[in-house]
Amino acid sequence: MKQANARLRHAREALDDGLNAYALRLAQECVELSLKAALRVVGVEYPRKHDVSDVLGEVEERFPSWFRRELPELREASKKLTGMREVSMYGNELEMLSPDEVVDRKLAEKAVEWAVKAHKLCSRLFNELKESAKLG
Repeated sequence: MKQANARLRHAREALDDGLNAYALRLAQECVELSLKAALRVVGVEYPRKHDVSDVLGEVEERFPSWFRRELPELREASKKLTGMREVSMYGNELEMLSPDEVVDRKLAEKAVEWAVKAHKLCSRLFNELKESAKLG
């Protein structure tokens, strides 16, 4: 969660600096790391790939009901941001477009919005489960 938090902080800075593609890439990493922490805290070994949306769906019963209600959007964020990861790094090489020519402000803002939500929800999950483990 610490690494996810750092990615989120830097994604916001990149967005403020107009570095849309970089903001998207950092947001994707924040979502990925947050969701992997959520899987780990419920005892699931996450796959060694960027998109964990399928695994989240397979083990949703392990999560509290409030978190399960958010899973459709979290899974969508993981899937879509992972799909945009490559273009945020390399642009569209066939059309000779740089990453910032491909990733516009609106897309970067949506990516950061997803990262904020994922990080907030996964932090809450982590803290609640950590606290209940102390009490149990």
